[in-house]
Amino acid sequence: MKDEVSRAAVPLDRDVFMRTLLRELSGTLQDVVGLEEASGYISVVGAAIGEQLDAQYRKALSVDRLTREQVAQVLVDLKARIEGDFYVVEEREDRIVLGNRACPFGEKVRDRPALCMMTSNVFGHIAAENLGYARVSIEEAIARGDPGCRVVVYLVPDDNPDPDAREYFRQADV
Repeated sequence: MKDEVSRAAVPLDRDVFMRTLLRELSGTLQDVVGLEEASGYISVVGAAIGEQLDAQYRKALSVDRLTREQVAQVLVDLKARIEGDFYVVEEREDRIVLGNRACPFGEKVRDRPALCMMTSNVFGHIAAENLGYARVSIEEAIARGDPGCRVVVYLVPDDNPDPDAREYFRQADV
């Protein structure tokens, strides 16, 4: 009987379980407190993860601060390591534009736009800590039903920013 159960065709492993857990947690938050509040809670987690990843990349690259080019490369690399498919669309003095063909949360991200706050906060934290300022706008998102994602990381403050964009500042400057 035990062998029969262990051979059962159940599509479950740690990755699927963890992505399902995050999907259900974010969905419950969205349902109970609303999308804006759920996004806020997930933002706190994203900021902590962004801080950890920023420190790990700077240590691995033996630098005190990443350059704009390195920030762009790090954003793409960290997503690739967790099975995202981000790529640089455009890189200029005032912005880094990224596209994405595959979400690290896979199909579990559908209808869970609060999970996009992980990307916003991780990207925003890394960019701001290294370059002084970031404003992240998620213009398209797989979570909202778009075929891919388009994320713009603005590196210069704007007097009239997109109200849906989130601003990030270097912690030492706050």
